[in-house]
Amino acid sequence: MNQYHIPTSITLAQGIFESGAGQSQLAKEANNHFGIKCHKDWTGKTFHRTDDSIDECFRKYDHAEESFRDHSYFLTQRDRYKGLFRLPITDYRAWAEGLQAAGYATNRQYAEKLIRTIEKYQLYLYDKPDYIAEATVPASDPDFERYPWIARFSPAGFADDGRRIYENNGLKCIVARNTDSMSKLSTLLDIPVKRLMKYNDLKYPGSFEAGQVVYLEPKRRKASVEFHIVQKGETLYEISQCYGIKMKLLLKRSGMEEGIEPYPGQLLPLR
Repeated sequence: MNQYHIPTSITLAQGIFESGAGQSQLAKEANNHFGIKCHKDWTGKTFHRTDDSIDECFRKYDHAEESFRDHSYFLTQRDRYKGLFRLPITDYRAWAEGLQAAGYATNRQYAEKLIRTIEKYQLYLYDKPDYIAEATVPASDPDFERYPWIARFSPAGFADDGRRIYENNGLKCIVARNTDSMSKLSTLLDIPVKRLMKYNDLKYPGSFEAGQVVYLEPKRRKASVEFHIVQKGETLYEISQCYGIKMKLLLKRSGMEEGIEPYPGQLLPLR
C-alpha cells in the first residue's frame, strides 16, 4: 500500500478471492495468487492451464511475494485503472466497485464479493496508517521510527560505522542519526559535502534531520510507480525522498511552485 498506493484490504481480498484462499492450482503450483495471465509483455516463467480457453498462459513466480508485487505493479501500469488512484486509499468500497467498472473481472458480483471478504475478515484495519506501522515496523529499529515506509527499502549492506545501507528506486541510501552532521556523513561515506547536498536537494549543510533518508547518489527522474496520493502532513520533500526522485521534476510534473506544499488526497504524478 505504501509503495503502490492500492488499499491493503483490496490486495488481500483479491488474493483471497482469486486463489481460493491460497488453495487454487495456480497459487500452489505457480505462486500466482491473482490469476494474472501472461499478456504480450511478460518475459518470465509461465504456467499453462485451461481457463476461459484451452491451454491459457499464466504468469509463474518463484515466490508468492513476487505475485503480490506484480499484481500491484500490474494495476499501476494499465490505463484503464488510472482512475482508481484518484480514490481515497481508505475507501475500499469505491476501489472494489472501480475495479469491477474497469473490467478487472467478468463476474458481475466481483465488487460485492471483495467488499464482503474485506468486512468478514476486517481487512480494512490494514488500511489504517497506524495499524500498518504497528504491524510492520520493528520498534527496536530506530531507522523506521520517523518514516515507516523506509522499512520497505531493500537492505544493501553496511557503512563503516555499522549502520545499514538501503536501496530504493535503484539508489543507495542511509538513514541519518541525531548525532550526524553533513561533514560527518561526508567522511563516513567518502562523498564531498556539496555532492551529498546536491544528491538530496539540500540548500545548506544543516538542513537534514534524524530519521531522514540520505541518498548516496543522484536521485532519479522518475519513480517505479506512476502516482502518489498525498497523505495528511506529508511534504513534497518527504515524498521526493520516499521515491528517490528529483525535487525539481516532482515540482514540474505536479505544476507546483517551490515552497508550496501539496494537500491531502492530491494525486502527484511520479513518472
